[in-house]
This record gives sequence, C-alpha cells and structure tokens, in this order.
Amino acid sequence: MPYQQHKQPGCGCCLLIVGLIILLTGGAPALLNFVGALIFSGLAGVLIFIAFFWGFSYWVRKKVSSYEASQSESHNRFVWLLIQILINIAKFDGKITKEEITTIQRFFQYNLHYSQAQMFWVKDLIKEAVATTQPLDSLLQEFRTTFAYEPRLILLELVYQILYTKSEVSETELGMARNIAAYLQISAYDQRTIEAKYMYRRQQPGAAPRDSSAQYYAVLGLEPGADMETIKKAYRTLSMKYHPDKVVHLGEEFRRVAEEKMKEINVAYEYLQKR
Repeated sequence: MPYQQHKQPGCGCCLLIVGLIILLTGGAPALLNFVGALIFSGLAGVLIFIAFFWGFSYWVRKKVSSYEASQSESHNRFVWLLIQILINIAKFDGKITKEEITTIQRFFQYNLHYSQAQMFWVKDLIKEAVATTQPLDSLLQEFRTTFAYEPRLILLELVYQILYTKSEVSETELGMARNIAAYLQISAYDQRTIEAKYMYRRQQPGAAPRDSSAQYYAVLGLEPGADMETIKKAYRTLSMKYHPDKVVHLGEEFRRVAEEKMKEINVAYEYLQKR
C-alpha cells in the first residue's frame, strides 16, 4: 500500500481545547452556553442555505415561466417535441449517458445561441423527456400532424446537425434519421440533400476538398456533373422550402437556421452558375 501523507487536524481538536478552557474557567453553565451557540449558528447556517437554494430555484422557475409566456404556442411545442425526439434518439441503445445530455445542451447553447433563461427551460424539458416513456412513433406522428412541411425539414436538419456533433455517427443512427424523414413524409430528395451535406463535411474534416464543386452539388442534393437546367430547378425548389418566412412562427432561432440554410443554397448556386 503506497504511503499517504496524513492530513492536518481539523477544527475538532481546536474546539475540544476551547471547550476544556471554557469548562475550567466558567464551569458547566458556560460550556452549555457555548455548545448552544454552536448548535444555533450551525442551524442558522443550514436555514440560510435552504433559503438561498429556495430563492434561487424560485428565480429560475420565474425566468422559465416568463420566457415560456413570451413565446408562441407553436414555438414552445416545436422545442418540446424536438427535445423529446432527440432524447428518444439518445435512448435508442437502451440508455442515455451524461455525454449525450451534454451534447444536446451544447447544441441549444452554441448552435441555437440560447440565453441563460432559455437554457434553464431546455434543461427542464430534457429532464422531463428523460423521465417519460413516450415512444418515438407517437412523437413523430404528433409532429407530422401539427407542423407543415417546412418546419419538418428544419427538424430533420437539426436531427442531422446534432448527430454530426459526435465524433462518429453509426449506421444505426443514420438509419434512424432516415426513418424519421420517412415518417415525417419528407421526400427522398430532401432527405438526401440534408444527409449528403453533413456526410460530405465529415469526409473532409478541416481540409479543402479536391473538387469544391462536389460540396456545392451535395448542398443542392445533386450528383456532380448535373446540367445547369437541373441546378436551377433544384435551387428554385430548395429556396421555396427553406424561405425563413415559412418558419418565422417557430421563433427567432429557427428562422436563423432557415437563413443559414438559404445562405448555403445561394453560395452553392452562385458557385455552380459561375463554373
């Protein structure tokens, strides 16, 4: 057994010495008063801690309630369903790890730029989702019947986005994402467009691709070498689907997601047009 350095004695020895001095100088009554003061100060500390914890919890609940009240019903339902679906994906292997929870929280904090009040809300929703046993099929069915096609595209975009925050994405997870797309009645073309973009980025980590055009064809959901008429048609189709005005009711953060998607589509089209 390796040698372990002994710790310095704590306050217990000091209190014992002080107690002996008080007993010798003031007798038993003085010692009892001293012990009573210690108990009272300790109890007061506990009460102060409880009051602080309750006050902080109340402040958090108030911030969450105020934020929820400031958002539309569509926005709140969209985020609730999004988190429920993401947690279901994380539960697919029979368990959900702390790293998976952290990944989802970071996604909202850094990718969607959520504020502190929004993150309090997200954490509450994550706890609720972890505790529930609602199956993925019923969640997707509710999402499909509640939201139009464009919000469903945004959902699938976010599912792929969070999957590809991991160092490795398994075929099982990709299969689940494809099944989600099919269940939401998203066309095979739109599903391939989203998946191809993220798979291409993973294949080219931090390095300039040999053929830049392949990346832009992937953004438009096309195979390299498509003619200009096909490129124009794909551009027009995607521009209508991802127009930010079509998801403005979901909230500012999801309008930004659509704007970023539109920027990618425009850059790809301009590149291929010049080429």
